[in-house]
Amino acid sequence: MQRRRFLRSAAVGGGAVVASGTLAAPAIAQSMPELKWRLASSFPKSLDTLYGAGENITKFISEMTDNKFQVRIFASGEIVPGLQVLDAVQNGTVEMGHSAGTYYMGKDPTLAFDTTMPFGMNARQQEAWMNWGGGREALAEVYKEYNTISIPAGNTGAQMGGWFRKEIKTPEDMKGLKFRIAGIAGLICAKLGSVPQQIAGGDIYPALEKGTIDAAEWVGPYDDQKLGFNKIAPYYYYPGWWEGGPQTSCYVNMTKWNELPKYYRSVIEAACARAQALMLSKYDAENPRALRELMAAGTKLTPFPQSVMEAAFNAANELYAEIAAKNAKFKRVYEGWKPFRNEEILWFRVAEFTFDSFMARQSAANKLG
Repeated sequence: MQRRRFLRSAAVGGGAVVASGTLAAPAIAQSMPELKWRLASSFPKSLDTLYGAGENITKFISEMTDNKFQVRIFASGEIVPGLQVLDAVQNGTVEMGHSAGTYYMGKDPTLAFDTTMPFGMNARQQEAWMNWGGGREALAEVYKEYNTISIPAGNTGAQMGGWFRKEIKTPEDMKGLKFRIAGIAGLICAKLGSVPQQIAGGDIYPALEKGTIDAAEWVGPYDDQKLGFNKIAPYYYYPGWWEGGPQTSCYVNMTKWNELPKYYRSVIEAACARAQALMLSKYDAENPRALRELMAAGTKLTPFPQSVMEAAFNAANELYAEIAAKNAKFKRVYEGWKPFRNEEILWFRVAEFTFDSFMARQSAANKLG
């Protein structure tokens, strides 16, 4: 409130201050139209970080326009089911959505690149590809077919491998496993003999509890603890090789986007960027404590065996080649994404991995103090 009063007075009283883009924003907003939009989220309110990203987007849009542009958020199921957000944005049921492209790979597997690809990039690498590697431009052509603008708006960081009722010791143990796993990773698990199930976040617990599924992955300790998976499945595997840096996205109906003043478009972009930074940093802050609490409660933290990782890696490469042979859009994006990923991994091996590995060894030796 004080900030808004200051900005108003600065815009009226000081020409030099008015010239500043940041401080002049509310004055600009006062000449803009009043809009009331709706945003459908794919996530339940109980997941305060994922759903919270949508809340942050709507909050920042309102604040940056001095309440001229108001967007009301609706949780999964309140307007449409969590896995139908893209459809709702495309057909104009809502003006905006917050979701993940990989949920809609049934429409086109190319949409999975908008989230992440199994054995793909971590959060920083994904953001680098989107901003500087041609990712946004390539995916804009795909989303155009759905009358939608997609803007990066969140990232969870590397995820966990999920909760299992039984141990996974070899690739053979994946066969016949009814596994809740989203998007293109489900096709890879199917190659290993699993039976993938795509289930929205709020519906996973009852499916696991009833035995409809044998295992489930979601995000990581902070969210998984909230959803209570540890009460049913004791084995907690890592890493989530299918989601090394999964991005969530803000969807805007393209027709509505084109009607917006340029200033409002910039406001949406800025709100999404802020929401993205807050989501990733919050997960990084909250996951360590949640993991300790889960382990203290009896969770069995277990790495995927190397043989399982290698089998999944080989299956992923096989799948990408198969899809690329049949889908020209996928092939076009993949051929730009793959070399960018490879370069990023080479660079991270030099500095990031070396530093992280050293610090991990100091931690394991209890030398951090």
